[in-house]
Amino acid sequence: MLLRRDLLLAARNPGDWLTPLIFFLLVAAVFPLAVGPEPDTLRRIAPGVIWSLALLSSLLSQDAIFRSDAEDGVLEQLLLSPQPLVLAVLAKTAAHWLAYCAPLVLLAPLLGVWLQLPADSLGVLLLTLPLGTGIFSLLAAFCAALLTGARRSHFLGALLALPLCLPAVIFAAATVTAVTPAAPLLLLAALFMLSLTVLPIATATALRLGSGFR
Repeated sequence: MLLRRDLLLAARNPGDWLTPLIFFLLVAAVFPLAVGPEPDTLRRIAPGVIWSLALLSSLLSQDAIFRSDAEDGVLEQLLLSPQPLVLAVLAKTAAHWLAYCAPLVLLAPLLGVWLQLPADSLGVLLLTLPLGTGIFSLLAAFCAALLTGARRSHFLGALLALPLCLPAVIFAAATVTAVTPAAPLLLLAALFMLSLTVLPIATATALRLGSGFR
């Protein structure tokens, strides 16, 4: 129910999820104009460009995860509900990924072609994007929970999440550029499973501590 509600809210406010998506597309389109159209240059920088933009675009939407719930009292109801708060955190994180990160994953192949990424590297990129952006959403939810009670915390949350996301960016970009991508891909998958196991519990704890509920 919570996942469906958040997706309906996102559908009714397309400007919220279109802004990061447009940022992702426009900045990627500028790179060939800035560094030159040489295919070798674009091919070399493409993985780093796509992953850096995916990270920044996902952080732009971080404030939306718990902001409206804290303002309209839904978050308080979730904290008082007999249902495990971790399940609510997982539902809201999944809704964030579907609304804000899934469109990036779907459009990334177009940017790969635009940036002259080879076909085999494009396939590897598609394998890494769900894992990496999933880590971004889990970390964004955790950092947003830490700052739920703070005012004007949008950029502070992004600054807090940015260094935590860097290992995922490094492993993901290394997977796309590696001659044998199996090892960095396994490390990225392990990082995703660790994040999926630990961060929802940490996020639920941060929400309870921030609101005064134990």
